[in-house]
Amino acid sequence: MKKSLILFCFIAFNGMAQSVQVKTQQGVVEGEKLGSIHRFLGIPFAQPPVGDLRWKAPQEMDAWTGVKVTKAYGPSPMQSEPKPFMVWSEEYLIPKEPISEDCLYLNVWNDSKGKASKPVLVYIYGGGFRSGGAACPIYDGAATASKGVVFVSINYRVGTFGFLAHPELSKESAAGVSGNYGLLDMIAALKWIKANIAAFGGDPNQVTIAGQSAGAFAVNYLCASPLAKGLFKRAIAESGSAMLSTPLRPALSQAAAEATGVSFAAKLGAENLQGLRAKSAKEILAAPGGLSSPYLDGYVEPLNMANAYAEKQTNDVDLLLGWNSEDVVSNRWLPAQEYQQNLTKKYGEKAANFLTYYPATNDAEAAISQRNLSRDETFGAGVFFWAKTQWKHGKSPVYLYNFNRQIPGDTPETQNGAFHTGEVPYAYDNLAKVKRPYQNVDHQLAKYLSNYWVNFAKTGNPNGAGLPLWPRFQEGNQVMLLDVETKASSLQNVQALDLLAQ
Repeated sequence: MKKSLILFCFIAFNGMAQSVQVKTQQGVVEGEKLGSIHRFLGIPFAQPPVGDLRWKAPQEMDAWTGVKVTKAYGPSPMQSEPKPFMVWSEEYLIPKEPISEDCLYLNVWNDSKGKASKPVLVYIYGGGFRSGGAACPIYDGAATASKGVVFVSINYRVGTFGFLAHPELSKESAAGVSGNYGLLDMIAALKWIKANIAAFGGDPNQVTIAGQSAGAFAVNYLCASPLAKGLFKRAIAESGSAMLSTPLRPALSQAAAEATGVSFAAKLGAENLQGLRAKSAKEILAAPGGLSSPYLDGYVEPLNMANAYAEKQTNDVDLLLGWNSEDVVSNRWLPAQEYQQNLTKKYGEKAANFLTYYPATNDAEAAISQRNLSRDETFGAGVFFWAKTQWKHGKSPVYLYNFNRQIPGDTPETQNGAFHTGEVPYAYDNLAKVKRPYQNVDHQLAKYLSNYWVNFAKTGNPNGAGLPLWPRFQEGNQVMLLDVETKASSLQNVQALDLLAQ
């Protein structure tokens, strides 16, 4: 271990305040001691991606002298003002400020009790690749760290700032491609963790990446990326997979991605890349169009994810995957007749098969079917296909779940079942961060999930003492049902998921 990475702590008493210092390769950071938990917020892991560094791969952070105070979250990535919408209350959103292009920061929690070299769990937030940040209350890492892992949450660029492709950007890149800067941010954070996490009590060779929604898509991208090889050993994906193109994630070629960037620049009145970089962050944010999610560029990502798995060119790591029973991102449903017409337009001769699994004999039934199809089309089928592909072509184990707990709400409007993102406070033992009338069964379920997640990060197997047995996913399609009763079962809608994966 390098001398610069030897852990040293300095606790300063100022009334009740206690500070803890750690020496990283770039310099000393000062966090806080909260009981036995050491917390460091807002550690920069790359240079600010502003000015000439806008739309470039993240650059290594310069060293600093003195002590950098890291007791507050760094700015969230540039995005619109967070406002509660649909099922997502303020606990699921970033703080209203600060929000900035200067956003490449990460956060570390470690329990000073226990062994000095702990497994590391790295959390990647969701938000459709257009929003989100590590400072959301439900991503607090103290409870997870108290179970014997080092918890890290990271920021990455979102929206046009994180994914714009353009011919001039590709030309200035040594790789000859552009876009996917948000994914490169994640890889840079993982490299920082590899180099520095031992100083915080973590084992750099026992890293698990975890993410939800867009974060789960990102986990899949990282599992397939040659640039992320050797940076993590295990992966958790909650409600997301990049294995299949979906209505929200259509497949794009490099030419198509760059054409989107050219159109975006024209709408902004920017004649060239210099003109684009001269625009203010607010102007960029307000402009319509522009690529705002990853694509398969042949550099950061393989040109075909399924082929990469079949040809064993991916990062073969232990997987824990799943989705929620109400994993939907829309609340508007067509009448039965229009729904049937849309199915025919979209799936042609296969529409009749879809109606077998997603029927529409009346408007009420059509609404239920559209919810289920939305869930399976956007999340379920992709996750299931990922699990099947890894089981077939990989050596590492796969554990599959369905989160079905009908999460309690205070009013009929807040009773949205096992809604998208609803499992996150359970998985990281953060029910106390959410204003909902949770019951004893919810706290029991949170105990199960958080222990499953931590056990998996420690050993690659979620099972442990006092937990219902979770079998490995294999040909029988075993799935763990996370609900009022947590138990293993056979997956019920396999044929529908297979149809969507064709």
